[in-house]
Amino acid sequence: MRRTTSAIGSALILAIAVYFALFWGFDALRVLTSPTYGLEDVWRSQVVFGLGRYTGLDPNGLLRLAAALGALKLTVAAVCAIHIADRIRCMISGTPANEVLETGLLIAVGICLVAVAPAIWSQNGDLVRELLIQFMLAAFAAALSIMERAGRKPKEKAGNALELAIAVLPSTTRDPRKPAGSRSGAAKIAP
Repeated sequence: MRRTTSAIGSALILAIAVYFALFWGFDALRVLTSPTYGLEDVWRSQVVFGLGRYTGLDPNGLLRLAAALGALKLTVAAVCAIHIADRIRCMISGTPANEVLETGLLIAVGICLVAVAPAIWSQNGDLVRELLIQFMLAAFAAALSIMERAGRKPKEKAGNALELAIAVLPSTTRDPRKPAGSRSGAAKIAP
């Protein structure tokens, strides 16, 4: 049962990574190759204009913001593409490096959270729906990836903080359980 659940989780993570690699990669390339950084698309540029209105950006600032959002989307798409290649490599041997994918998906979650506010302000329900679906997919894949990584590692016995702190102290320090005048390594002088 656990192996089936792990396989289903891996397939879902892979499918969501393919989605972000294809769709966000295409959108990022469209934005970055456009002379106006995608601002000619009235529907998706509402996010840039909304953020620019909120932060008081001038036209050059709007272009920089659009380019930055496109670069972030391209980063997420590249991370997902690298993870897809890593998953294919892991079919032969090894385990995938989920930490990189989790970082990329958290960037996607952040982009969606920042972008949904201007979409709500402009009362664009379709854009809000699209961003919320992307947010949920990224958050779900990140959670699955974290659970997959946690299930793979053996449970380590963690001691309490005091035991760990005492273990790293140098041996020449005084033991707090002994009186101040006595030393553990000192020779006793006979009276």
